[in-house]
Amino acid sequence: MEHIDVAVIGGGQSGLAAAHALLRRGLRPVVLEASGGTAGSWPRYYDSLTLFSPARYSSLPGMPFPGADRDRYPHRDEVVAYLTAYADRLDADIRTGRRVTSVRRDGSAFDVVLEGGGRFGARAVVAASGTFGRPHRPALPGLEEFTGQVLHAADYRSRVPFAGGRVVVVGAGNSAVQIAAELAGAARVTLATRRPVKFAAQRVLGRDLHFWTARTGLDTAPLGRLLPHPPAQPVLDDGRYRAALASGRPDRRPLFTGADGAELIWPDGQREEVDAIVLATGYRPNLPYLASLDGALDAGGSPRHREGLATGVQGLAFVGLEWQRSLSSNSLRGVGRDAERIARRLAAHLARQ
Repeated sequence: MEHIDVAVIGGGQSGLAAAHALLRRGLRPVVLEASGGTAGSWPRYYDSLTLFSPARYSSLPGMPFPGADRDRYPHRDEVVAYLTAYADRLDADIRTGRRVTSVRRDGSAFDVVLEGGGRFGARAVVAASGTFGRPHRPALPGLEEFTGQVLHAADYRSRVPFAGGRVVVVGAGNSAVQIAAELAGAARVTLATRRPVKFAAQRVLGRDLHFWTARTGLDTAPLGRLLPHPPAQPVLDDGRYRAALASGRPDRRPLFTGADGAELIWPDGQREEVDAIVLATGYRPNLPYLASLDGALDAGGSPRHREGLATGVQGLAFVGLEWQRSLSSNSLRGVGRDAERIARRLAAHLARQ
């Protein structure tokens, strides 16, 4: 069995930021990525996805996002290329095609088991596997009885397969609104939400909103520990999405109350045949490999931590959780700050061993 300093589980933006920070502390991490690349979940997001933050606020430590226009909103494929280039420049041991199936205690260290039977002995572990592998599918009225197509936003790629159809998108966040507006160009679309969509202006006083959250300190304020449940984020809008909803493309309705075969039942009693439901209902931390590690997760499978350090397992840390420490914790612009804090704490822990 190979013995290493730190096993970083996940080779996307969080894992790469963690590896960068650990290297700066003199540690030699091994990054274990389940897929065949080093761009995390980004290649699997829908084709038209663009960042909600400008390029100047979308970088990992040590490498600015490329391009002359620092105020543009990068496309998904630009992010994939950026993360791939970042990994190539990083002097780290990154091993793709290595899916971790379990992490267990082995004395003061950890036994990290891979799919296929490989294993590592690690002095510390950083869980940086993100959320994309665990789409949240809430219990919605009638969803189990609905006989049309049901897919999560994780499986949505483009509007082409839905052309001419009747589609309901469930959700009130950025992705839900962006997907619904895109689909409305090819299909009849309703955005179904429990409450009205909340918008925030993309630009304020001539500056992108991220300029103001950075300038005021809101982006880095350690508010995560004060929030037992992450608050819903408003939809960032330059005006196009409010205009789309106002024009009825898509229209917005309260969430359906049931289903009968391929028909959805709306709160006013109307029944309507629907071809597909797209669940843009978010994600949850994807940490099944920690299920056998006592104290790592709560009963719902969420990590037990304080600002990324496991509260019940010494030597275990997390990077890339939503509101791990701040508003920007699970973003390109913020994950590096959290990774640096975690690396400093882990280095101190290992120095005491």
